[in-house]
Order: sequence, then C-alpha cells, then structure tokens
Amino acid sequence: MSFVDHLVELRGRLLKSVIALLVGSVVGLIFHQWTLRVLTAPYRAATDEPLITLGPTEGFSIVMRVGLFGGALLASPVILYQLWRFVSPALSRRERRMLVPLSAAFTLLFASGILLGYWSLPRGLEFLFDFGGDVLEPTIQGQLYLSFAMRFLLAFGIAFEFPVFTFAAAAVGIVTSAQLRSGWRWAVLFIVVGGALLTPSGDPLTLTLLSVPLYLLYEVTILAVKLVLKR
Repeated sequence: MSFVDHLVELRGRLLKSVIALLVGSVVGLIFHQWTLRVLTAPYRAATDEPLITLGPTEGFSIVMRVGLFGGALLASPVILYQLWRFVSPALSRRERRMLVPLSAAFTLLFASGILLGYWSLPRGLEFLFDFGGDVLEPTIQGQLYLSFAMRFLLAFGIAFEFPVFTFAAAAVGIVTSAQLRSGWRWAVLFIVVGGALLTPSGDPLTLTLLSVPLYLLYEVTILAVKLVLKR
C-alpha cells in the first residue's frame, strides 16, 4: 500500500472507533442510573453523607461524563480490534501469534485493575476521611467525587498494563529475563513512583494496594518471559 492508502485506511479505522465510542456513550447514557449507583456505592460504604450538587447544570454534566466513561469502556474492545487490523499486515506470522495473547492479557489485566481499584476505593476513602476526625465532616460535591472515582479506577486499570509492556519489550529483544531479575530494585522504584503519580489520592494505603499486586505481576512476567519466549 502507498502512504496515501495507509492514511485512508487509518481514517476508516479512526471513524469506526469514533462510531463505537458514540454508540457506547448512548448505551452508557441509557444506563447512567445503574452506573451512578455502582460508582457511588464505595462512597456510601465509607460515609452516610449524601453527595451534593452546587449548580442547576451539575446533574446534567455528571450524567454526560458518566455516559462517556461507560461508552469508552464499552467501545474499548472495538477500538483495540481496529488497532489490531491496522497494524497486523505489517507483522510477521510469529509477531501476530504473540499479539493475540498479548491483547487478551491486555484486556484481562485492565479489567482486573478496574476491579481491584473498585475494591480499594471505599478503603481509600475511609482512610482519607479519618484524617478529619470528628472536626471535619465529609460532605462531598458529586462532580468532584465522580471525577475522583473514575480517575481512580482508570489509574488502577492503566497501571495493570505494566506487565504487558514489559513482556512485549522482552519479546522484541529489548530486555531479557535475567535483566528483569537483576533490575528488581529499579522495578520496585518505578512501580512505587508510577503508582504515586497515577493514583489521584496519593495516600499510602492506596499506593500499597496498587504497588504490591503490580510487583507480584512483575515476578509473574519474569517467569512468563523465561518460559514462553525461551520455548
């Protein structure tokens, strides 16, 4: 294909991804009440206080943001598939064989990160609210909390992709299992610093809940690199 043909194909892939995002957002808007109940459940578990809105348009803004968030999650498989179809012709047969399990691991780890983040969210909120003691009573604005919750969940989901990129780097020969093993101290530093930058709360409890599973996944990745790539 010529350069112009590649651009035409890229435009088509991007258009299909945008359509998937729009359709997913419509579905997210239809079920926004359910999504709101799921996202606010950790807050209700951490405190008995209701979320508040401070303006007449804030409810509308919250619904739109929640719908887009749900749409992005629903459209992510389609977007990944379009990305796969665009790059697969340039890959060798061996690389295509590697990309399929990597894509499956990418999706599984992202979902696992979201679930762990959802489990950690009420514990992180309780930890943060306890700093105020009896003097500061938490009454949180709905828009601020939902922005915090969605960024919190996405941070866990994105952080859990760390093993995929590590394995991919080993697959193309950038690092070896021996180098990964000898560099475990740097991996710990990278995981802790990256976790602190990704998580919106920045508290030590959340950082620990994120860093410990990530390091365990790092060890599993070393084992996978040693066994799978060697074979």
